Amino acid sequence: MLGLHRHPSPAAVPSRVVAFAPRPAVQAMMRAALPRRHARVVVARTASAFRTSFGAGLVDAALVDLDAPGEQGSQAARLARDFPTVAFLGVSAFRAADSGCIARCAELGFVDILAERMDGVVLPHAIATHSFSVRFAGTFAEAPPVLGLATPLQAAAWRCIVARAGRPVRTQELARMLGLTREHLSRTFSAGQAPNLKRVIDLVRLLAAAELAKNPGYDVGDVARVLGYASSSHLSATAQRVVGTKASSLASLRAVDIIGRFRWKA
Repeated sequence: MLGLHRHPSPAAVPSRVVAFAPRPAVQAMMRAALPRRHARVVVARTASAFRTSFGAGLVDAALVDLDAPGEQGSQAARLARDFPTVAFLGVSAFRAADSGCIARCAELGFVDILAERMDGVVLPHAIATHSFSVRFAGTFAEAPPVLGLATPLQAAAWRCIVARAGRPVRTQELARMLGLTREHLSRTFSAGQAPNLKRVIDLVRLLAAAELAKNPGYDVGDVARVLGYASSSHLSATAQRVVGTKASSLASLRAVDIIGRFRWKA
């Protein structure tokens, strides 16, 4: 059972990293720097395949080989404008001729540019610092007071939920993380004036959906797919039921607005 003095750390979810990396040297750098237990890496060898990978799952970080031959590196880099919630990182040999491309990446909002032969060890730290999941969990580390999640158990469960950054999570999985039975967790979580656990999970997933919906590169169907909803209709039905709005309106709402609407609907 969960003691009142214990605060278990949320189970880490491997980051999903997509990479435009046509050159073997950059692929080798990623394999060495990002073991599978820490990151799920999707390597694309063309800018088109790189773009497609954003619709296949939640992307925490994107790596772009800035020294790839031709114009595809520039095409891949420009996707940073379409997906501002994703941490974009560049890899460069830092030759004099690269200065213009590096400056352009800074304009596009890249969080860092790594030296190809030197900064492989920095890559895991950069992803751990800037990934969408890490930033989301940090932003919502403390449950908003209006939700009334005041007990240690409620706070611990909340941290586990936000650590998933909107990915599906089952009550049984949360119970296992917290060392409880599913029945005990569900019953105890809703103590006092707190909402029930399923509604809180839905709320957190909608907070993530609202953030992702602000990406110009995503429509409602894309957001539903990357967050594991059965369909865009499922996302829309959840948004209507939990916060009383259409899924298409999520992009225009701030987190405080969504939380306020949730409380109003409770």
